[in-house]
Amino acid sequence: MSPSTAFRAMRIHNDQAGYRAGIERMDAAALTPGEVLVKVVWSSVNYKDALAGTGKGKILRRYPLNGGIDLAGHVVASTNPAFREGDAVLCTGSGLSETRDGGYAEYARLEARWTIPLPAGLSLRESMILGTAGFTAALALLRMQDNRQTPDLGPIAVTGASGGVGQLAIDIFSRAGYEVHAISGKADHFDFLRGLGARECIDRHRLAFSGKPMDSARFGGALDNVGGPMLAGLLPLVAPYGNVALCGNAGGIAFDGTVMPFIIRGVSLLGIASAGTARDLRERIWQHLADDWKPRHLDRIATREVTLDELPAVFGRMLAGDSFGRTLVRVGAA
Repeated sequence: MSPSTAFRAMRIHNDQAGYRAGIERMDAAALTPGEVLVKVVWSSVNYKDALAGTGKGKILRRYPLNGGIDLAGHVVASTNPAFREGDAVLCTGSGLSETRDGGYAEYARLEARWTIPLPAGLSLRESMILGTAGFTAALALLRMQDNRQTPDLGPIAVTGASGGVGQLAIDIFSRAGYEVHAISGKADHFDFLRGLGARECIDRHRLAFSGKPMDSARFGGALDNVGGPMLAGLLPLVAPYGNVALCGNAGGIAFDGTVMPFIIRGVSLLGIASAGTARDLRERIWQHLADDWKPRHLDRIATREVTLDELPAVFGRMLAGDSFGRTLVRVGAA
C-alpha cells in the first residue's frame, strides 16, 4: 500500500524566495527515492535539526527536503524482500535531511541499506528518545571497547553532560559497567545527572587544567562533546592506553595540544561520525541499545513531546540554549 492522498511534511526550501521551512502537503511520488516506504510515527529534535530548520547552519546539500535526521515507524510498501508491510523500522543519519527527505513528515522513503529493523527490547518511541544522540554515545562506547577500553582503566569523563548525547552517554556507559564523571557548565542539573548514573559531577567553570603536556592521570577515558580547549585539557589527564572519543565541537574546531599523551601514554583519539556509520556497526549498536546497553532512564531523559507544528518554537529554544533532555516529535499514530 501507499498513501492515497497528500500528507503533511515540514519542508525546507532555499531558492529565489529565500530560506524557509514550514508545513506543506506533498505526495509520496515527490519523496526522494528508496526501496522502503515508511509511515512515520516518531522523530526527534537534534541540534542539527534546529540548524537546518532555521537556516543557521549549512546542513542540507540539496533543496527542497523534509527536515528531521531521525525517524521510526512502520513499513507500508517495499521493493526489497528484507522488509514487509507492517515491519517496525528506524533510521538515523544516513543522509536524512541532508541529501534525502527526513523524518519530519507523515511518510518517508528510505534506502533499504540504511533501514534498521526495530530490535526486540525497544519500542518505536524509545528508539527516538535514543535517536542520533543515543546512537552517537553508543558508537563511541563500541569504538572505545574495540580499542581495549575497560572499566579497570578508570572513570569515563563525559563532557557536555547536560546535553542529549551527554545524558544518554551517562546512562549507557554506566549501564555497561563504567564509572562516569559528568562535566557540565550547568551545576543546577547535577542532581539530575547523578540520577542518570554519574558518580561525580564536575563544574566546567571550576575545572582548571594545568596546561602541562602531561599531568596525573585522572580519567580512564572520555567522551568529549565539546572539543577546543576542553579536548586539549582532557588529553593529558587520560590514563595509559585510554581512549578519548570525540563527537562534538561546541567549544571550537581547533585545539592546542601536544603529542605527548599519544606517544608517552598511548592515548587514542577516536573520531565519532555517526551519520555515515556502516550498516554492520549500526546493527551491532542498536542491538546493544535494546539489550545490555539500554539506558535505564529513557523516560526521564525525554522531557518533551511536540507535534510538527510546534517545531519552529523548539528550534528557537534549542539554538538559544534553552532546552534540556530529548525532545520527541509525534508525527503519526502508533
